Amino acid sequence: MNYTLNQLRIFVKVAQNQSITKASEGLHLTQPAVSIQLKNFQDQFPIPLTEVVGRRLFLTEFGKEIAIVAEKALSEIHAINYKTLEYGGKLAGQLKIAVVSTGKYVMPYFLSGFMAEHSGVDLIMDVTNKASVIQNLENNEVDFALVSVLPKHLTVDRVELMENILYLVGSHDLGFARAKMDISALAKAPLIFRENGSATRMAMENYLNSKNITVSKKMALTSNEAVKQAVVAGLGYSIMPLIGIKNELMNDSLKIYSLPGLPIKTNWNLIWMPSKRFSPVAMAFLKYLGEEKKNIIKSKFDWFTQYTESL
Repeated sequence: MNYTLNQLRIFVKVAQNQSITKASEGLHLTQPAVSIQLKNFQDQFPIPLTEVVGRRLFLTEFGKEIAIVAEKALSEIHAINYKTLEYGGKLAGQLKIAVVSTGKYVMPYFLSGFMAEHSGVDLIMDVTNKASVIQNLENNEVDFALVSVLPKHLTVDRVELMENILYLVGSHDLGFARAKMDISALAKAPLIFRENGSATRMAMENYLNSKNITVSKKMALTSNEAVKQAVVAGLGYSIMPLIGIKNELMNDSLKIYSLPGLPIKTNWNLIWMPSKRFSPVAMAFLKYLGEEKKNIIKSKFDWFTQYTESL
């Protein structure tokens, strides 16, 4: 056996994604490079690690066993690197955070300074839907989770990061050209929702119900980016977080419409399980937030005021 750490890393990524294409994207390598290293790794075993069924790649039972061992080996190697840095007086380890999809516009700004300060810290940030974020938290797979709506079935500790403000937005190309839209007009307009389970969809539905609005035409899309592009293209209106539409507002491809009861205001919360035993990295990050949160909001999100103060 003469496999390399790079081959182990590539095999684990292929095993996790069950796809050479997705593995290459995650590793920032070309597909041929991943395929060659995967073949070189396979050549060292007399039993197949993978098989292709119906054009899909699957791990064999042997491949699953090797993937488990390979993950453990890579974890131990990371531990060696972290210990080396720690003995040199540096903070070292992994910081794991699960983030709801719209939170990708928020969380990086609260991380960049911390990561720049601590070169020995590796960040693992999973951006996914709310259900998966909460599951990751419950399964102790992450240190923290970023949500805008607190889970009702869990007791969590939290730090409020900043406001989450949602407005009704539409394209200038749509029929309502005036600055304000009334409730009766909204009921007749095509509305674009996020998927079921999304906190943004929940906020939008709660607003419509509070105004007794029955939607005549609606569509549902599975990401904030998809909703935004659909609204920009003129497919309809949506209630969206201000944090995710900065560029579109500034280049005038989206317009905010004022209605009674809007904007909707919630908070971005960084949450964790009360029983969580924090690593030194996680504790250092919490301390960093306590010291720098206000400065980050002031320096990175001051553009909020031109929209929140004008309506």
